[in-house]
Amino acid sequence: MSAQAQPAAGVRLAAVARDVTKRFGRTVALDDVGIEIRDGESHALVGRNGAGKSTLVSILTGLQAADSGEVSFFGEPAPALSDREAWRRNVACVYQRSTIMPALSVAENLFINRQGKGLISWPKLRRQANELLESFGVDVDVTKPASDLTVEQRQLVEIARALSVGAKFIILDEPTAQLDGPAIERLFDRLRALQDNGIAFMFISHHLEEIYEVCQTVTVFRDARHILTAPVAELGRAELVDAMTGEPGGLSVPGAADRPDVGEDSEVALSVENLTGDSFRDVTLRVRKGEVIGLAGSASSGKHQLAETVYGLRKASAGTIRVSGEKLKPGSVLDALRHGIGCVPRDRHHQGLVLGLSVAENAAMTVMNRLGPAGLVAPGRLAQVGRTAIESYDIVTSGAGQPVSDLSGGNQQKVVMARALAGDPDVLVLINPTAGVDVKSKESLLGVVDRVARAGTAVIVVSDELDDLRVCDRVLVMFHGQVAAQFGRDWSEQELVASIEGVTE
Repeated sequence: MSAQAQPAAGVRLAAVARDVTKRFGRTVALDDVGIEIRDGESHALVGRNGAGKSTLVSILTGLQAADSGEVSFFGEPAPALSDREAWRRNVACVYQRSTIMPALSVAENLFINRQGKGLISWPKLRRQANELLESFGVDVDVTKPASDLTVEQRQLVEIARALSVGAKFIILDEPTAQLDGPAIERLFDRLRALQDNGIAFMFISHHLEEIYEVCQTVTVFRDARHILTAPVAELGRAELVDAMTGEPGGLSVPGAADRPDVGEDSEVALSVENLTGDSFRDVTLRVRKGEVIGLAGSASSGKHQLAETVYGLRKASAGTIRVSGEKLKPGSVLDALRHGIGCVPRDRHHQGLVLGLSVAENAAMTVMNRLGPAGLVAPGRLAQVGRTAIESYDIVTSGAGQPVSDLSGGNQQKVVMARALAGDPDVLVLINPTAGVDVKSKESLLGVVDRVARAGTAVIVVSDELDDLRVCDRVLVMFHGQVAAQFGRDWSEQELVASIEGVTE
């Protein structure tokens, strides 16, 4: 292992960043870092939120220049920042935050800025779009508006678009954050095939198991500095986490076994009776005060839709939802809030935050009516909500007035959690609560779940990550829209995954 390992003789480097430094005012975003990515390699770049990964991506894609250092592609210096066409021929990037334009069709999104000169032949454009998606195994109507796509479809369309540009070096920023197991495997199969054809990838992910499955080399950044580069096969997981955090011991996730049992005689906080809606049917469940229930299943299982229906983001077609015995108005987020339900939605960028507003404004969004008379918000009380959120959830920020768009992904997710809990809800619904966050942010967020459960809050955790489900007292597995199995605190990874995939003995 070395700071910047040298390639073997005869191995061509697809992308190189060497001795790169970047400052924003007094903040050092990158401090003399480097990375070398070989032809046909998937090279992981990992580190906690704020380590400098996004800054390096912006430099490797020509969105901004380094203060010092050099970037090259396939042995040639990077083009001038103004030559966008030359950058596109060298590198494509699929960002964690979708760049799909919802008002355009799928076909238009696939070939945006690449339709050719003169009049557009729409039949030809749609035919090319269909051929492209078919080659990637994506079954989507290319004439439909992109706004109609599911999170999974949007992600797959964006990956297909990046691959179609023709660049030989592709950056994938959290490409699997919103995908389920089968979709992830399809993506990985495609990456391996492309690697065999000489395509190089820089793979950014907080899912360390994916690093070991698909990548050959890993580079770790911490606090804007390069920590190590090593072959994945030679680096143990605990050692990798230690390098990312600077602390020994690896990931520490709170488990349900440490909390007192929630007895059958405990008060029911949330009851769902014979609920039917988008992608699920006839679901009945009860969550008691202080109990944490997990919902697991594939992307098509209905688990996300069920959770969103409980919070009022979707309207049930049949059945009832009650909080502490009081029936909720179907499809009403406002009524869910009034009855004491808080929610962390599955897409923080589109559903969880107003990126142009401050940390305080986002954290207080669910309790604005409590911060002043006659609908007026007292600035002092708003600022206090922001300061409380920062202290309670360990949000790394310059202050309550900082725009939330300036924060790292993990700190943005903490703001979403603060907003969900600002009103001291009786029921907390968490959908993919740790998606796209680093190891320590994951620990912090799951620690909050454990803390509020101990205080008597009923919690529903919907997640594709098994670590998130360790905090649960019970895990319900949904399959084809119905609850197919239930596990207690002592579930094993093998039996849970088998149930999720519909494998029975």
